[in-house]
Order: sequence, then structure tokens, then C-alpha cells
Amino acid sequence: MNIKNTALPLILSALLSACAGYGAMAAAPARVADGVLTDGKGMTLYVFDKDTAGSGKSVCNGPCATNWPPLMVMEGEAGGADYSVVTRDDGGKQWAFKGKPLYRWLKDQKPGDKTGDGFNKVWHAATPTLTP
Repeated sequence: MNIKNTALPLILSALLSACAGYGAMAAAPARVADGVLTDGKGMTLYVFDKDTAGSGKSVCNGPCATNWPPLMVMEGEAGGADYSVVTRDDGGKQWAFKGKPLYRWLKDQKPGDKTGDGFNKVWHAATPTLTP
């Protein structure tokens, strides 16, 4: 058997495997469940009226971020489509949807809870139709 004939299928196989791995890393950081965005564990995600869409920043830091934990970007993840990355005051990277940083609510106990929706009239469950 000719070595050239066996090398090409191996190279193509390796290339396809690499592309498949890249697609897995580029998956959206949130899903839609019951009309709202949720994290990978099904917990409702929220947006904060005091954040400015597209500013690249979160204004919820310190004690605010203790109650409203940011949806953090993990090593190797990248934005795309409606998802972007904002830099927090501490240098951490947080996911944003249509330019608005995404958070969880400390008092939500189980997937599907939306107890933070409307909190202080400035916190809202993030929806796929969110307008910046």
C-alpha cells in the first residue's frame, strides 16, 4: 500500500476531530428554558438595569456580586452571535447577552426559580428577546 494513500485519510480525520472540538468550545453559554435564559444547570440568568449594554463593563461588583453572582467565562470559551465577554473590575471575564452582563440570583434555590425577576425594579430575568 502506498504511504501517500494512507496519510491523507489520517490527516482528514485529525482535521475533522479538531474542528469538532472547536465547535464544542464555541457553544452558547446559556440556554432558553421556560422563556428565559438559564445557565448550564438550569438556573435563571438576570440582567441589571444599571449596566449599560455594549459598555464592556459590569457595574455590579463587591457585595452586589455576592448576591448576584456573575456568569463567568471559563478558560478557552469565546463569545459569538449574541454573546460577548465583559471585563469585571477584578479583571475576571463575564458573559453578556446582547451587550448586557448576565448574573444569577443567590436566592434562587433550584432550576426554574425566578425569584429575582423584578427585584428592586432593576433586576430582570434575561429573555432571548432582550433588547439592549
